Amino acid sequence: MPEHFDADVAIIGYGPTGLVGALSFATKGASVIAFERDHDIYARARAVTINDWTMRIFQDLGIDERIEKVIEPQDQLRWKTYDGQEILRAKQPPSALGTRNTKPRFFSIYQPTMEAELRRCAEETDGIEVRYGAEVVGVEQDDTGVTVTARDGATGAETTTRARYALAADGGSSLTRKLLGISMLGDTDPQLWIVIDCRVKRWWPDRDLLTFWSDKERPVVDIALSAGNHRWEIPLRPGETEADFQTPEQVWPLLDAMGMTPDDVEIHQHAFYRHHVRAAETWRLDRVFLAGDAAHLMPPWAGAGMQSGMRDAHNLAWKLTRVLRGEMDVAVLDTYEAERRPNVEFFTQIAVQFGRVIKQQVSPEELEAMNAVPENTVTPYEEPMMAPPVLDAGGWLRGEVEDASIVGRMIPQPVVGDTVGLMRRLDELLGDGFVLLGADTDPRTLLSAEEKAEWDALGARYLTIRPKTAYTQGPDELVDLEGVLLGWFARYGVQAIALRPDKFVAASDKAGLAVPAF
Repeated sequence: MPEHFDADVAIIGYGPTGLVGALSFATKGASVIAFERDHDIYARARAVTINDWTMRIFQDLGIDERIEKVIEPQDQLRWKTYDGQEILRAKQPPSALGTRNTKPRFFSIYQPTMEAELRRCAEETDGIEVRYGAEVVGVEQDDTGVTVTARDGATGAETTTRARYALAADGGSSLTRKLLGISMLGDTDPQLWIVIDCRVKRWWPDRDLLTFWSDKERPVVDIALSAGNHRWEIPLRPGETEADFQTPEQVWPLLDAMGMTPDDVEIHQHAFYRHHVRAAETWRLDRVFLAGDAAHLMPPWAGAGMQSGMRDAHNLAWKLTRVLRGEMDVAVLDTYEAERRPNVEFFTQIAVQFGRVIKQQVSPEELEAMNAVPENTVTPYEEPMMAPPVLDAGGWLRGEVEDASIVGRMIPQPVVGDTVGLMRRLDELLGDGFVLLGADTDPRTLLSAEEKAEWDALGARYLTIRPKTAYTQGPDELVDLEGVLLGWFARYGVQAIALRPDKFVAASDKAGLAVPAF
């Protein structure tokens, strides 16, 4: 008799990482039971931004239009001093990853509002059950599954749930991580920061600009959030403690120093934080995976903490769902940490260096070196925080991952056409599976019979991209209306690529189009 499972995946913690995990698994056909200790969304606005990569994940989940209605584009940032001198202003270039309208790369969010919309999306998705008020107190696993023990916060009653795998997204103090005996390694900066969230009462000049008040003693991050909210993040000076800022009246002098008055904003809430640079020694123990803050903590300066957790969950979901369906070998799960840890470390280091700049701890020579544009590169240079994502070697990829290689890169997402004239963003015509794309070439002609059989087993599609100046020749073709894709192929000297479901390039004809090994 087959063993009974209550769900394919148990998700422990139902914040942004758990939510995106639940949506990613469910939309790909896996059943989910999520456990969340609290009934209500955490009231404090922790994260302040998402970018075009995260929006592309929302697009894959079919929710990007809904999320876009509760967030706001953010396309400029500046540095200024307390005496009003503007040191630098930068406008971000349009996104290449396919966000709608003006194609912004970054969006301002108000996390509780966005999280509420994510919950509504999940409520309307089949295959997701959420048990609010259930605190997970035990996680045990064996060769075939995971048993989660949860305690009801109201009655104290305990229940057990059986799942094939589990995703622990229960935050920086993750009990699951502790139950598994996984250590959290790294440091915590002793500097204490006050985070002040306000409701906007009237507009002030350049309120929409992300502003860094540059000062060695009191640097400030000044952020316009969505839904009429605004935030300031300010370090306490030596000798100052939380006791000095208990009431709005005590907090107001900090805002007054930047020209704010009670006519401009109303203080909604404030809290105190320290910044962490920490990561779990491993992100997986057999059938249990760590994601988000349970796996890694970074300073806020790159705006990538929450987003990294969402990307963790999405990366794991497309692999694990195919393992559950028997389409991929379980060995592919080893690439989860191999792909995600380097990316998290990349953004952690950006955050650390960005924080040093904000706090004026970087010399002019260091700043010049940080901003130096590499010479003789194939890929056009962009600031690391704004550049399209690239996977490091060690993941589910075939071929070198380097400047001159297309492998590991996320494909741009222009508007393309099909053979009968339908015009859509690329992903809408690609679908959510594996796709081999040829540049004015049928990619099937570049495969051996064995290679094609392997891709066929994964349900791959085969599409040819034609220039808009030519006729299409068959049904399995797309038209490069904006001239983006064929130029992108040519830059890296390839005729065809194999795309993963997350739109990263897994292989190219330059390094061999066979299905990557595990």
